[in-house]
Amino acid sequence: MTVTTLPIDKSNALARLVAEAKLFPILSAEREKELALAWRRQNDEAALRELVGSHLRLVIKIARGFAGYGLPIADLVAEGNVGLMQAAQKFDPDRGFRFATYAMWWIRASIQEHILHSTSIVKMGTTAAQKKLFFKLRQLKGRLEQFEAGDLAPEAVATIAAELSVPEKDVIEMNRRMSAADGSLNETLLADGDAEWIDRLADDRPSQETMLAEADELAQRRKLLGAAMARLNPREREILVERRLRDNPLTLEDLSRRFHVSRERIRQLEVRAVDKLRKGMVGAATLGRSTELAAA
Repeated sequence: MTVTTLPIDKSNALARLVAEAKLFPILSAEREKELALAWRRQNDEAALRELVGSHLRLVIKIARGFAGYGLPIADLVAEGNVGLMQAAQKFDPDRGFRFATYAMWWIRASIQEHILHSTSIVKMGTTAAQKKLFFKLRQLKGRLEQFEAGDLAPEAVATIAAELSVPEKDVIEMNRRMSAADGSLNETLLADGDAEWIDRLADDRPSQETMLAEADELAQRRKLLGAAMARLNPREREILVERRLRDNPLTLEDLSRRFHVSRERIRQLEVRAVDKLRKGMVGAATLGRSTELAAA
């Protein structure tokens, strides 16, 4: 199957994409589902383009959050679009989630991987701990008031290493690599504009950095959730989804009519399903840690 992706013109791509994003209206939940179903069931590429185009604003917003890492904003937007297209191809609107909620993780993960593989900035980042170090170092330096250029103070190195569970030498090396990349922070964002990279550093909000730094952990939790959901019987799974995972959850009364039982019975089944889900995820996580220790 051939998918038409959004073109990326590297010359002044950000300005063009901002203009293009404004051409697409923000979708209602009903229109979004209609487009997603048309693409999923009929391979309607016009529907795909409208669905994806209406979320270009989201890509640009997330990409700007990484303006402090020394890469061209156009490249970050391009990588974000790759994640957006991946999300569109995997999105199932029948599960009750909005597309933006689902796509956000894919966009961020795609940009994160691009940054980590840009060897001019960082030649490490192959483990979850190193990725966390890369994306949280600036935040921790700010908290410790380590604003001076050059190497970090020894006590700051020790504090950061302890908090992120990485060797002190990794903190020192990462800081040197990122400090070298920071030299280009006064480049203009656009050829004909006066906004600079440094102007965008305020968009490095901890919530975004935390989510992206822990992308691997999020993926693992998704796996744990899927495995735990599989332990539920069909009725428990359906009640849990309808009560806890929908944008507009059903009431106990709705489900009591569907399953021909009392509202109190539905409530009991929901509590049982949540308890089984929690125990399943905790058990799987414990087993995973034990396996890692055995392999070490």
